Amino acid sequence: MPPILIDTNVLLYLYDHNQLSKQGQAHRVLDGLELSRSGRLSVQCLAEFFSVATRKLSPSLTATQALHQVSLFSRLWPVYDLTSMVVLEAGRGVQDHQLSYYDAQIWATARLNQVPTIFSEDFSDGAVLEGVRFVNPFASEFELENWL
Repeated sequence: MPPILIDTNVLLYLYDHNQLSKQGQAHRVLDGLELSRSGRLSVQCLAEFFSVATRKLSPSLTATQALHQVSLFSRLWPVYDLTSMVVLEAGRGVQDHQLSYYDAQIWATARLNQVPTIFSEDFSDGAVLEGVRFVNPFASEFELENWL
């Protein structure tokens, strides 16, 4: 199976008790990515998960709980480093494609690591940017079996 980069929002919905349908879908998607061994993460997503989970979720995770979850995510899937090349490519994504910087950094991580798909609800579903496809796993027409 081709690798799939998992954006932070998919990880966060595991703990968002205010979005129960998305929480259930996040569990299904992440379980499928774990079983198929096709999930990938970026350092950025792990950092964002920790920050948002401990400050913005309601109820928030404790630092201990968030750290445990980041450790688990890191063991489940390969994690791509944030490098100077990723920063430069993200800057090009902002310049050439008008992406916000942190969205561009996710795109750049996928592109430079030859990951053809990003699961995220933060991009236009189905859009392809220089060979990287954005897929919203929370869209009504999304079918997990098509990606695993």
